[in-house]
Amino acid sequence: MSDAVAELKENVSVPFEQAHAMPPSVYTSQDFLERELKDIFSRDWFCVGRATSLANKGDYVTLNLAGQPIIVLRDKEGQLKAMSNVCLHRMSTLLEGSGNTRSIVCPYHSWTYNLDGTLRGAPAMTLNTGFCKKDYKLPQIRCEEWLGWVFVTLNAEPKPVSQELSKVEELVGDYDMGSYTQTFFETHIWDTNWKVLAENFMESYHLPVCHAGTIGGLSKLEEMICPPGEDAFNYHTILKDDSLKIALAHPNNKRLEGDRRRMTYLLAIYPSLLITLTPGYFWYLTLHPHGVGQVEIGFGGGMSQEYVNDPDAQANFTKLKTLLDEVNVEDKGCTEKVYRGLCSQVAKPGHLSHLERPNYDFASYINNRMQGAG
Repeated sequence: MSDAVAELKENVSVPFEQAHAMPPSVYTSQDFLERELKDIFSRDWFCVGRATSLANKGDYVTLNLAGQPIIVLRDKEGQLKAMSNVCLHRMSTLLEGSGNTRSIVCPYHSWTYNLDGTLRGAPAMTLNTGFCKKDYKLPQIRCEEWLGWVFVTLNAEPKPVSQELSKVEELVGDYDMGSYTQTFFETHIWDTNWKVLAENFMESYHLPVCHAGTIGGLSKLEEMICPPGEDAFNYHTILKDDSLKIALAHPNNKRLEGDRRRMTYLLAIYPSLLITLTPGYFWYLTLHPHGVGQVEIGFGGGMSQEYVNDPDAQANFTKLKTLLDEVNVEDKGCTEKVYRGLCSQVAKPGHLSHLERPNYDFASYINNRMQGAG
C-alpha cells in the first residue's frame, strides 16, 4: 500500500501540464482499496440516488457503504432517514433490495422495528428479565437531501452537503436540477476498478473513438471546456446540437438563456456521483467498489419538469434510454479493457490530454484523502 500511496503522491506533485495518468498500483492494490474504503467511502458523503424514488412513506432502499449495511427510507412523518440494516438481536441483516414496508422485520427471529428504528416487538423475550424494548433502537446514520439527491455518510461530523456542494449549486442553479423526475434506475456490476469508470465519465476525450457506433460522430472535441476542478467536484461542458431535441431547453423553460439552453454539464461529485445534466434530461451513475477489479453501479435518469408533461417527451426519452444503453455497452467494453491493461506488468501511464483535466483533479482529491486531508 505504501508504494501505491507514494506513487500517487508523486503523480500529482507536478503541474497539470506535465501530468501523467494515475499509476497502475492505485487501481490494482488491495491495500490501497482498503484505504479508500476507510478514508474516502467511510468519511465522505455517498449518493444513494434520487429522493423521488423514495417518495412514499415506507419506501426504502438498502446498500452497503464501506462494508456497513444501511437502510434509507421515508418514515411515517415523510422524512428521509438512514439507519443500520443489522438486527440488534443476533445481528442478521434486515431488509434487502428496495421496496415499501410498514415496519422492519428481521428474517431470522422476527424482531420488528418501527420506521424510526425503535423496537416494536420481539417474540418469546418475556422471560428474560433483563430485556427491555425501550433499550433497543437501530443506530442512526447521517442522511441529507440536496437538489433532489439523497446522501448518507458514516462520518459523525460531516459538513452539510449543501455547504460542501454550494459551488455546484452556483454553477447549475438555473437548471433547477431538484425538480427533475427520475424515470428509471438500474444496478449493474462491471469488471473494472471503480476509478476507471469514474475517470471514463470525467473526460469526453474518448467519445469519438469508444463511442464511434453511437454518439462519437456528434462529439466535437474543440467545443469541450474542461476548467480546473473544485475541492468537492470537477466538471466539463459540451454544447449539444438539435439532433436530440430532448437535450435542449423546452420552449416553456424561461430560466435558461443563450448557449445555456443547449449546454450539457458533466458533473463529477466526489467520490463517485457522476451526473450528465442537460436542460431537458439527466442521467447519472453512483459507484461503489466491489473489490479491486469490480464496481457496483447505480444507473438512473429522467427528465426536467418541462418535459414530463410534454406529449412527445416519453417517446423521445424511450429513444434516449435505448441510446444510453448502447453507450453503456461501449463504455463497459472500454473500461474493462483499461482495467485488464492496468493489470499488465508492463503497464505505464502516459501524459494527460488537456481534455483530461478532470482526471488530474480527481487524482489530486484521492491523494488528499490518502494524505489525511479533508
